[in-house]
Amino acid sequence: MPQPRLRDLIEPATTAIVTQECQGGVIGPEAGLPLLAAEARREAIPNIAELLTGARRAGVTVVHCLIQRRTDGRGSNTNARLFAAAKSFSADLTPGTPAASVLPEFGPEESDLVLTRTHGVGPMTGTDLDSVLRNLGIRTIVGVGVSVNIAITNFVMDAVNRGYRFVLPRDAVSGFPREYADAMIDNTLALLSTVTTTHEVLASWDEARSGPAILDVTQR
Repeated sequence: MPQPRLRDLIEPATTAIVTQECQGGVIGPEAGLPLLAAEARREAIPNIAELLTGARRAGVTVVHCLIQRRTDGRGSNTNARLFAAAKSFSADLTPGTPAASVLPEFGPEESDLVLTRTHGVGPMTGTDLDSVLRNLGIRTIVGVGVSVNIAITNFVMDAVNRGYRFVLPRDAVSGFPREYADAMIDNTLALLSTVTTTHEVLASWDEARSGPAILDVTQR
């Protein structure tokens, strides 16, 4: 069966772009994992900014999903090495802090939705994301952010298991090391999602905004 066109997959009325942990304490100045943050700054952060601008211009729903943590840690996971290591991070993820907030260059704009979680390793766990997207009639998720190592991979699988179509602009996500992230995208996520680029997504939204070409009948 032929694959659907990207434009058909990311039709603005039924598509949401979802940022995953695009916040100060993960890929911003207060990052607890500086190597991941540096990799995100190399390519993903500027591309995410372009995608968000293009999405808002095209009328695509924008959702930011953040991780936050109480000062006493109550309710947060303690059942894996990742969570034990996170206790040593200097980032203050308490609600309202820069580390727990959307990167300023990403907004949020008034029309954006911001959802938070205190546990889990992906945005479908611990937030209202699934219910919110269904209430909005969303069928396709364009997922961006970090990290391909864990959260983005978990996000793709959770979304597919819930019946969403997932579009992954590979230059708007990051993992560390870069070679591992590329291998994960090529060998795993490409089987579950439509892997594309920022340029191709923006071009599809621009095409949707401009509508079908009009034939000039005066030309012979």
